[in-house]
Amino acid sequence: MASHRRPRQRGAGGGTARTAATIALTGAATAAGLDGTGHAEPQRTPAQVRAEVEQLYREAEVATERYNGAKERAGQAERRLARLQDAAARKQERLSSARTLLGTTAAAQYRGGGLDPALQLALSENPDGYLEGAALAERVGSRQAAAVARVRGHLREIERLRGAARVEVTELRSRRTELKRHRATVTGKLDAARRLLSALSAADRAGLGGAPGRASRPAPGAREGVPAAGPVRAPDARAAAAVAYAHQKIGSPYVWGATGPNAFDCSGLVQAAYRAAGVALPRTTYAQIGAGRRVSRSELLPGDLVFFYSGISHVGIYVGNGRMIHAPNPSAPVRSAPVDQMPFAGATRVV
Repeated sequence: MASHRRPRQRGAGGGTARTAATIALTGAATAAGLDGTGHAEPQRTPAQVRAEVEQLYREAEVATERYNGAKERAGQAERRLARLQDAAARKQERLSSARTLLGTTAAAQYRGGGLDPALQLALSENPDGYLEGAALAERVGSRQAAAVARVRGHLREIERLRGAARVEVTELRSRRTELKRHRATVTGKLDAARRLLSALSAADRAGLGGAPGRASRPAPGAREGVPAAGPVRAPDARAAAAVAYAHQKIGSPYVWGATGPNAFDCSGLVQAAYRAAGVALPRTTYAQIGAGRRVSRSELLPGDLVFFYSGISHVGIYVGNGRMIHAPNPSAPVRSAPVDQMPFAGATRVV
């Protein structure tokens, strides 16, 4: 007997919904790379990684110089605040002394008062002595008025010093916030560079350090850090001393924010070299370029400061024969390198 069951009908749109779901799942799988045909990010070559690391180093160096400047300004604010606090403390001591003197004078006057001056003269057994005492009392009153004026002056000065100290506290807090921001930028850039470097082989890492830190090969027969040509004389004893110091520090590690004696950043090395020569230079590259007389590249002499990049973010010490000594970046220690290794931005002769 033929079956009388009605064939089951698909709900309207059911097939369409299943088809859409299938397409969606297929698309998701494809996007996730589950079908084996997903596109991975292209593998960067060692040269591309090195270029990215060097860019991170340059950005970190810019942030380092900003950090150095903020640290210097924070130190100045701290010293100004300390001087204001010392001055306020000394003024407070003077105020206490003036108040004590004023209180002593007032007490003495209170004990000696009570009778009308004319009656005291009439009753006095020694009128001449009384008149002398009255004159003294007037002078004491005058001194009391002066003492009151001194107390008021001390109070006004203390309030002024406290107001100035409040300004310096605000400035110091601002500089510390700035320091924290620049520190985070530097460490973030350097951490990113370290992560990239960890993916490179030792041989590829050894080739790192172009601008600003590519290792330079001395000319045949020359030691690292010693020019192959004949020596060029420094213009004065201070420049010669700075150059000598820089030579002694070749091989010292680069540490951002460091000014020696065992580690340096670029401007820290320059500052330390001239400090050893008895010259106080500013802390940052931005200030160091204005710390002497500007000279052209063709006029360079040993001891001149040579600056690089449009932002004046890197500095070295010229040592003659087209070479400088500088602190390149965390991947390279203090070393000798050609001046034309980086985009030249200017030079200064310390005077």
